[in-house]
Amino acid sequence: MSTYQNAWIPTEEQKKQTRLFQWMNRLGFDDYESFHQKTVTDIDWFWDKALKELEYEWHENYDETLDLSKGIAHPNWFVGGKTNVVHNALDKWADHPGTKGQTALYWEGDNGDRVTYTYEELQAEVNAYAQGLEDLGIGEEDIVTLYMPMIPETLIAMLAVSKVGAIFSPAFSGYKSEAVATRIQAAKSKALLTADGFFRRGKTVRMKDEADLAADQCPSLEHVIVVERASLEVDWNEHRDVTWSSLRKNVTGYKTVVKQADDPFMLIYTSGTTGKPKGAVHTHAGFPVKSAFDAGICMDVKKDDTLFWYTDMGWMMGPFLVYGGLVNGASIVMFEGTPDYPKPDRLWEIVERYHVTHLGISPTLVRAMMKHGEDWIHNHDLRSLKMIGSTGEPWNPEPWQWLFKHAGHSQVPIFNYSGGTEISGGMLGNVLIKPIQPVTFNAALPGMDVSVFNESGGPVWNEVGELVLRKPWVGMTKGFYEEPERYEETYWSRFKDTWVHGDWATQDEQGYFTITGRSDDVLNVAGKRLGPAEVESVLVEKEEVIEAGVIGVPHAVKGEEAVGFVVLKTAPTEALMEEITLHLEQKLGKALAPKKVFAVDDLPKTRNAKVMRRAIKSAYLNKPTGDLSALENPEAVDQIRSLGLKNSTHS
Repeated sequence: MSTYQNAWIPTEEQKKQTRLFQWMNRLGFDDYESFHQKTVTDIDWFWDKALKELEYEWHENYDETLDLSKGIAHPNWFVGGKTNVVHNALDKWADHPGTKGQTALYWEGDNGDRVTYTYEELQAEVNAYAQGLEDLGIGEEDIVTLYMPMIPETLIAMLAVSKVGAIFSPAFSGYKSEAVATRIQAAKSKALLTADGFFRRGKTVRMKDEADLAADQCPSLEHVIVVERASLEVDWNEHRDVTWSSLRKNVTGYKTVVKQADDPFMLIYTSGTTGKPKGAVHTHAGFPVKSAFDAGICMDVKKDDTLFWYTDMGWMMGPFLVYGGLVNGASIVMFEGTPDYPKPDRLWEIVERYHVTHLGISPTLVRAMMKHGEDWIHNHDLRSLKMIGSTGEPWNPEPWQWLFKHAGHSQVPIFNYSGGTEISGGMLGNVLIKPIQPVTFNAALPGMDVSVFNESGGPVWNEVGELVLRKPWVGMTKGFYEEPERYEETYWSRFKDTWVHGDWATQDEQGYFTITGRSDDVLNVAGKRLGPAEVESVLVEKEEVIEAGVIGVPHAVKGEEAVGFVVLKTAPTEALMEEITLHLEQKLGKALAPKKVFAVDDLPKTRNAKVMRRAIKSAYLNKPTGDLSALENPEAVDQIRSLGLKNSTHS
């Protein structure tokens, strides 16, 4: 049984209005469980129906939905089919009289700049730059790394690269040169697209300086294309650099290159928490279909809706925003800035201004907003919101309830969403035809054959195990770029014909899932598995605690013990820290509760507000931290390192 109560229960009317319910009905199903069972037992039937429901269009139709002749780890989808993602995300809407004038993109800069593009206007820009890329010598199978802020040119470039049949590879805009160079070298990119700089919290971030340092290390690069976003004076390499504006050609049309369904269109590298980053290969009828399915059918994004996910194009939710929105003919919002600048209500201001219907944020971001109080939310009219999506990490109950109550007035469902870069979207979610509880996921998504396995590879209920997938799905990465053995080792080596995702999770008899953390984050205290999110949830129950991070450190007797780090509303006192420790003992028992809890000014977070436990652990144990270029606040690591050195009984 789940430990949580239903927070949101759809009415019959609400259920019937969803795309998911209406589609299920047309396919002859009236309950989700029997429908889901069919989607995972007859997967080629299901994905064929899904494509038709999304109205995904083909230049030449496919002969066969699924070919598994190379085994479950290497499916070939839509054999013989020819298409291009740009046709489905842009051209078909721009070429249609009924949709060409609809808004495709709302963009807002950190400094308040605003631009809007209709589908027709966006197509004109994409065509102009596609011709420019072709003239520069960028063509089929060439790889273009995008090291870009969230500006309109980023979207135009992604679509233009696909239009000419090339492959784009997005890199996080906050990376330093070393991390960018690693990705360019791994991909052997022919061109790098970057900006002179961008605006963040009212400051100008110089971007080309880092891009140049990266480019100098990458002999495969022939061109560095520079968008003049911030009008900065930059060093100019006459042999390599070209301005973005110079690529814009005066063309009325550009014929979209026709590709095979399983031809790559995107190469996206994971953040490289251990070892060198892995390049997930995604195809023209893979990632865009899965993203569009999850957004459109599961999250109920429709043509007149507006989707805004607060993210970066270097994270998988950036491309998800693009294809989840545009393949469904909806509008998307891209935002260059931060959710609390210049005031703590910037995010809610954007939701109100663009009538956002579907908003995506992370639990850490919500915890950060809680400290500003709820008045900042209540100052805005958020009645446009139909759904709030959340991904990136497990929830704690209190921030979930806070968001549900104040942003959605306890009426707007929160769609917890978990999957990953190699998935192209979600494994688990909160489908809008079932009751939703805080923290948990109410379903495995259609087509995703999810289970929780014990160490022997058997399914378990009501106990923590490995989250796995037992069938292939559309959007599954087509391996790691030029590393086939690493792909098989990472996902397929543990249990036969089973994708092991790397998350610990539980599943109850009602079909509710809870993710307790990454497998490599999970603590083993005296033989008992303990998810860091469980301990963090107990810590943030205390009113004085804004947010918490928990790691496991070596212990001579228990093998491992938990250590907690908390950000407090007030200055720490000895009495308060003792109170927090006692609270942990009462909730978790003395054997599992952390004996050490430290107050810190901040927890190390990525730009998309995800707490990086790996950075906490390596700093506390005074070990090499690896690639921390994704961190928003590296100074947080220094404070934790000094605490570790003062308390170094764990070595």
